Amino acid sequence: MRGSVAPRLYAALALLAMLVMTGVVLSMPEASAASGSATGYASQNGGTTGGAGGQTVRATTGTAIHQALCTRASSSTPIIIQVEGTINHGNTSKVSGDSCNTADGVIELKQISNVTIVGVGGGAVFDQLGIHIREASNIIIQNVTVRNVKKSGSPTSNGGDAIGMESDVRNVWVDHVTLEASGGESEGYDGLFDMKDNTQYVTLSYSILRNSGRGGLVGSSESDRSNGFITYHHNLYQNIDSRTPLLRGGIAHVYNNHYVNLNESGINSRAGARARVDNNYFEDSKDVLGTFYTSEAGYWQVSGNTFDNVTWSSPGEDTNPAGPNPQSNTSVSIPYSYTLDAASCVPSVVSQTAGANKGLRESDGNCTPQNPDPTDPDPTDPDPDPTDPDPTDPPTGTNLSLAGDSDGSSKASGTSFGNVRDGNLSTYWSPSGSTGSVSIKWSSATTVSSINIREASGAVGNIGSWRVVNADTGAVLASGTGARAITFPATSLRKITFEITSSTGTPRVAEYETYAG
Repeated sequence: MRGSVAPRLYAALALLAMLVMTGVVLSMPEASAASGSATGYASQNGGTTGGAGGQTVRATTGTAIHQALCTRASSSTPIIIQVEGTINHGNTSKVSGDSCNTADGVIELKQISNVTIVGVGGGAVFDQLGIHIREASNIIIQNVTVRNVKKSGSPTSNGGDAIGMESDVRNVWVDHVTLEASGGESEGYDGLFDMKDNTQYVTLSYSILRNSGRGGLVGSSESDRSNGFITYHHNLYQNIDSRTPLLRGGIAHVYNNHYVNLNESGINSRAGARARVDNNYFEDSKDVLGTFYTSEAGYWQVSGNTFDNVTWSSPGEDTNPAGPNPQSNTSVSIPYSYTLDAASCVPSVVSQTAGANKGLRESDGNCTPQNPDPTDPDPTDPDPDPTDPDPTDPPTGTNLSLAGDSDGSSKASGTSFGNVRDGNLSTYWSPSGSTGSVSIKWSSATTVSSINIREASGAVGNIGSWRVVNADTGAVLASGTGARAITFPATSLRKITFEITSSTGTPRVAEYETYAG
C-alpha cells in the first residue's frame, strides 16, 4: 500500500501542472451553477440546472474549457466552468478524454451533459470562436459575449454560428449573453443562435443579438421539423436582416423582446410552426411577423405587441406578412408560468437588463429591473457559535476604500462619490432620488468580506432596504435593511456596489468602508 503513494502523488502533481499550463484553476464544489433559474421551455422536461452541485473550475483559455470537460469522472459529471478573458483560435485546442469530444477552433459541448459556462470577473469574450452544442443536454451558457464567428474567410468556426445546437439536444438555457457579427452571409457570417436536427426545450433570455444578416433559425430546412419548445424573452434584436427567429415546425414562445432595425423580415413562422407572440416592441423595422420566402405556411397567436414605425410588404406567393394589422390565426398553450411586462416599457427594461456584463439583472414583471436574489444559506450549516462576534459589530482592520476609487448612479447636487471614501463623516454622497447605488473599486482584484455603511448626521435611519452586489459578476453578496456593518463570505473582486432599493428620506452615505477581515 505504501509503495503506491508516490506514483499516485506524482501523477496528481503532473495533472495539476498540466491544468495550470492550460489555464485551468480548480476550486471546491459550490451550491449553484449560475445566477437565477431557467425560465421558459428550458424549465420543462425535467428542467435545466447545468452544472449545479458540481466542481467549479476557472478557465482563461479555450483549451482550459476543454480540459475541464475532459478531466471529469464521466461525460455527465456536473461541472461549472467560470470563464474570464478572451477565448480565441490561438488558445483553443482539442483535448482528448473519456468524458469529452472536443475539437480545435471551436468550443465543443458534444455528447455531454450537466455543464454550465458562465462569464465572471472582467468578462468573457469568445472572439471569432463559436460554441457548438451537439448530442448534449442540460447546458447553461450565461454572461458571455460571442462575436464575429465566420463560416467563410479566415478564421472559420462552428459553421459561422455564434451558438449552434444540433442532433438530439435537450434543455439548454442561454441567458444574459451578447451575440454579434459584423455583417451578413456575403461577409462570411451565418446565424447568431441556431437550432436544428431534433433540438428541444431551449430558452434564450435577456440577451443581445445584433449586426448580423441572420438572427437564428429553428430547423435547417422545411423538412427538419423535429425541433421546438423554444422560448425567447427580454432579448434585444438590433440591426438584423432576418430570422428573429426563423421557425420551421415546432412551437415557440416569443415575449417581451425589443426589435430595432429589422431590415428585411423578423419572426418568420413557416412550415407548420406555431408562435405565440406576446407584448413585444417592434421599432423602425420591416415585415416583423409572418411567413416569408416559402409557400409553406406557419401560424401565430398575437397579443399586446407594439408596432412603432413598422412597414409591411404586400402579400405574394412566397410572402405572407401578418400586418399591417396582425391577427391571430392559431392558439398556443404555454405550460409554464411567466409574467408579462407591458410592451410600452420593453425598450427600457431590455436596455437595462439584456446582454453580458449587465449584472444578470432581470425584470420583476412590472417593468422594473432587479438584481439577482441572494443565495439562500445552506440549510445543513450548523447553528452559529454563540461565542462568535456579533456580525453587526463594526469591522476592524484597514479600511480598503481609502486606497480605492468610487463611482455610482446619479448623485445629488453638491455631493461627490469620493466623499464615501475620504474618512470624513461631514461629507457624503447622496443619490439624485430616493434610491441609487454607490461603488468602491480597485485596479486589481481585492478580497472583501465586510463593509460598513455610515450615514451622515441628520440622515441616520433614512436608508431602508439594500443589496450588496459583486459588480464584477452581478452576484448579490448580501441584502437587508438599515445602514450598518454587513458581513458576507470573503470574495475577490474589483468592484463592490451598495445599492439602496428603498428609503424613508434622502439617503446620505458619509462613509462606505470595506474590509478584508
